[in-house]
Amino acid sequence: MAEETGTEKTADDRSRWIALYVLCAGVLMIVLDATVVNVALPAIQEDLGFSQSSLAWVVNAYLIAFGGLLLLAGRLGDLISRRDVFLAGLVVFTAASLVCGFAQNQAMIVAARFVQGIGGAMTAAVVLGMIVTMFPEPREQAKAIGVYAFVASAGGSVGLLAGGILTQAISWHWIFFINVPIGILTGLLSMRLIARDRGPGFGHGADVLGALLITSSLMLGVYTIVEPAAKDGWGDPLTLGLAAGSLALLGAFVARESTVRNPLVPLRIFRSRNVSGANAIQALTVAGMFGLFFLGVLYLQEVLGYDALETGLAFLPTTLVMGTMSVRFAEPLIMRFGARRTLLPGLVLIALGLALFATVPVDGSYVADVLPPTVLLGFGVGVCFPALMTLAMSGATREDAGLASGLVNTTAQVGAAIGLAVLATLSATKTADLLAAGEPRPQALTGGYELSFWIAAGLVVAALVVALLVLEPEPPQGQEVEAGLDPHAERRGEPEPAYSEA
Repeated sequence: MAEETGTEKTADDRSRWIALYVLCAGVLMIVLDATVVNVALPAIQEDLGFSQSSLAWVVNAYLIAFGGLLLLAGRLGDLISRRDVFLAGLVVFTAASLVCGFAQNQAMIVAARFVQGIGGAMTAAVVLGMIVTMFPEPREQAKAIGVYAFVASAGGSVGLLAGGILTQAISWHWIFFINVPIGILTGLLSMRLIARDRGPGFGHGADVLGALLITSSLMLGVYTIVEPAAKDGWGDPLTLGLAAGSLALLGAFVARESTVRNPLVPLRIFRSRNVSGANAIQALTVAGMFGLFFLGVLYLQEVLGYDALETGLAFLPTTLVMGTMSVRFAEPLIMRFGARRTLLPGLVLIALGLALFATVPVDGSYVADVLPPTVLLGFGVGVCFPALMTLAMSGATREDAGLASGLVNTTAQVGAAIGLAVLATLSATKTADLLAAGEPRPQALTGGYELSFWIAAGLVVAALVVALLVLEPEPPQGQEVEAGLDPHAERRGEPEPAYSEA
């Protein structure tokens, strides 16, 4: 009998880990899509006749829908079913990818990219919430979050490589077509491996007004960042007006949630210093990192003359180091030292890597000037982001896991959008000033990129300060972590089954 129970437990554990890999495959597909398109933009522009200004909408249409709906999608997962929201998102994303691949004109691809963003938000928003309920035991949870963090953080650099290969070897259409078989397979395996959870529903009424306010605020905010702010600057009257409108909608949403009986987003989740601090740290860190990936790609291509495939390969060591640290070492480090103590050196390494990247010369070589900072970044991100995810989910109850997951993704998305807009604008301004002063184009471009890399390093230093001042210090070593106790187990309650046997 004992042997039979042990066999069942082994099969049960195996099913959970397979389910985790299936969920991460869905996340990877979504994350890849955010960067894989960047490499293919010149080919899309030439094929569909985009102007330089209108080409940005191939990216922005996705970002606006994705960033605007993450919080709402996460909360809907809590209220209805996280698995159902995940599967519905996969269907929407996969179908929209097919339309993108067949696009023959500008309107078709921009509209399909917007729908892709909706599906991506539904899929990505609930995954982390599903993971923490599938793996309630601290050691397993830390390891599972490490796998998730690697996929979420390394997907961008993998996207650069995949985009380069597909665009050069076949055509830009295949950066979208490749999502179709992956989406179908992920959906089928998810239906088999992940049991359907049931939320409390809308028995106490649906906060429709709250949903409209937060979605409108986030969409308008992301639009403001990626359009008028990026093009005309932060001091432009239209930028300021739209930003004020977004903040006003956010204020109305907070006022609504503090008084309504059944809030869409219970504000109690922000009472935790670790949850609020981790999301602030993530926004700052991602702002610096996303700017690096975008401007680093431009440095390699515009200054050093790399093609799309060479650019993707240049970031491959970062991905390998990041994966090794996230999957192999993050869990034992978090269990040995705690999430906060693991996070701090990771932030230091990221800041050092960005600062080192800020010294790249015009005639830089890959081995001497590009490889060292990217490897440093791989080590930093590999230990930083799993710890950050652990802290961001630490205050979530079983009922709020989807909301906490959506919040993590929202702060990352908004941080990325703000970081890219600010760093790209400052870089372009600096480059223009240097060109006006008579500097050659390569020197002017490099000067602009260097300024942005220094600012990116400063953003990560600011994240480090927030970590030191806001995050709660961990108990003495060995008291809690080594005992295998979950400090939030009582608050979270007994987690619901989130998987089924294969």
